[in-house]
This record gives sequence, structure tokens and C-alpha cells, in this order.
Amino acid sequence: MMNVTVWNENRHEQQNPVVREIYPKGIHGAIASFLEDAFNVRTATLDEPEHGLTQEVLDGTDVLIWWGHLAHGEVSDEVVERVKQRVLDGMGLIVLHSGHFSKIFKTLMGTSCDLKWREADEKERIWIVDPSHPIADGIGESIELEKEEMYGEHFDIPAPDQLVMVSWFEGGEIFRSGCTYQRGNGKIFYFRPGHETYPTYYHQDVQKVIANAVKWAAPVNRNRPVYGNAQPLETIKAKEEAK
Repeated sequence: MMNVTVWNENRHEQQNPVVREIYPKGIHGAIASFLEDAFNVRTATLDEPEHGLTQEVLDGTDVLIWWGHLAHGEVSDEVVERVKQRVLDGMGLIVLHSGHFSKIFKTLMGTSCDLKWREADEKERIWIVDPSHPIADGIGESIELEKEEMYGEHFDIPAPDQLVMVSWFEGGEIFRSGCTYQRGNGKIFYFRPGHETYPTYYHQDVQKVIANAVKWAAPVNRNRPVYGNAQPLETIKAKEEAK
């Protein structure tokens, strides 16, 4: 069974009673609860030693899910580099909502990852623009969320390898809300919804997308290439003639 680590900075839940009421076990606990029937799931939070992401934990993680907002700057550069190296080595990474501004996502994207935003209790409709993609498996033409925070273009990210979903908001904006990337041997999925003051992670289709993304981002078992100076596979004619 695949090993999944759900990471959450866990600050809103401590500071905001509204968030604590919606997610009494934390956002990480809510996400872990709907994944635990299909995967081996553990959680980690910012205030644990090494943010709960020791080398041992990461080496035992097939897919890492990341939620952060208030405390991006408190995540140590050492841990960010550790996560980056695991992604390059094949660990899957799913970045949720305000994790777009996390150190790890910005490092892997190489851009500012900035965007427009607004909190106005408005409807979000997430359109599935690549219905054949495994992450969209079992999802209809769109996902409708009654209330969400708006994220709007321009979203300063590299062009996605695959654009799976696009959001429309009641105020008129659109947003690339389901984006895949490959970095080294690892797969990355950015999924937009999940503002902390809305019960988004209890929505059945949102849960289905995250579970699908975990399966999609799983490491691939294969022989890794050997880098550096290489001996020829065939006889090089010019070298033979020079003898």
C-alpha cells in the first residue's frame, strides 16, 4: 500500500475558532481521514521537530501533500531542500490552495507563483478541461463549490505540463486550478480549492480529485539512468582507425 504524508502548517486551526470548528482535527486530519482507507497515511505539521519531515519520514513517503499559508517563511530552507531532493528522486508532491506560495512550490517552479485573490463567499465552478486525465477519473464535467476564496489570473507559474482543470468564479475571474508538472523523477500536482474558512475538504469531488492525484503522483519503479562519463555502446570507427 502506498505511503502518503499529509503536511499542514496547522496555524489557522490554533488561532482562528472558525477554522477550528470546521476542521477540529486540523486540515491535515481531515485530508488524512478520507485517504486512510486506500493508503498508509501519516501527518506532519510545522511545529514538530524538523517540521515532521525528517529524512527518515521523507524516505518512507511515496506522495507528500502540502498545505500552508500563514507561515511559509518559517519553513526551514534545509527541510525545503530535503523535500526538493526527494521530489527529484521520485516522490510525488501535491500542493493545495495557498501552498502555491510555499517555499517548496516556488523553488520547484522557479517563478513567483503570485496571483490575484479575494474573499467574498463566492461560487467557484471548476471545469474539467482534460477529462481523460487520471486525476479527473470519476469526476463529471465540473465541480461546484458554493463558497470559496477567489484566485485569479495571471497566475505566475510555468506553463503546466498538463492543464487538467480551470476555475470560474462568480465575480468573473478564471484560474488554472489543476496543473501537473514533472521535475526530475517526481510528479507534481497543484490543486487550487481549500480556503481554511470553508468546508471544502469535505466535498466528495474534491476528495476524489486528491485521492486520484495521489495515485497519479506515485513513484515509478524503473532503472535509473547512470550519469557522467560513459563508455561507447558500439565501436567508434574513428578511434579504431587512429590506432
